Amino acid sequence: MNDPLMAKNKTTETDQSVAAFVSTIGEEKKRRDFAAVIDLITTATGLPAKMWGTAIVGFGSYDYTYESGREGSAPLVGIAARASAITFYLSANFDNREELLSKLGKHKTGKGCIYIQRLEDIDTSILVRMVKNSLDYRKKHHS
Repeated sequence: MNDPLMAKNKTTETDQSVAAFVSTIGEEKKRRDFAAVIDLITTATGLPAKMWGTAIVGFGSYDYTYESGREGSAPLVGIAARASAITFYLSANFDNREELLSKLGKHKTGKGCIYIQRLEDIDTSILVRMVKNSLDYRKKHHS
C-alpha cells in the first residue's frame, strides 16, 4: 500500500546544468530574459542557480513540514520559463509585498507566484527587493 506521506517530491534539487536548461527555451527573447533574471538573482543573493526538477531554477533551499506531516525541501527562490510567462516562486508573505507589487510594473500574481511576460515590463530593482524580502522571510520562518 502506498502511503501518500511517503510520496517522493518531484521537484527536488538535481545536478542538471542550468545553462543546458536555459538553452532549451525556444523563444530567444524569453531565453535572454530568463538568463538575465538568473544573473540578477545570483548577484543579489550570492546563491548559485541550481535545477529543481526538470524546469525550475532555484536559489538556496529550505526544509518544510506540512500539517499532514509531509516533509520536503524547496528553493528559497525559484523561477521557471513557462509557455505563457516567466514565473517567480516567492513567499506569499514577505515584507512590503503589496507595496512592492504595486511598483513592480506589468505582472500577474498567484498565491506565491508572480508572472511577467518580458523583463522590460518590470522594474528590476523592485524585483530584486522582492527576491531579497522573500528570501529573508523564508530563512526566518524555515530555519
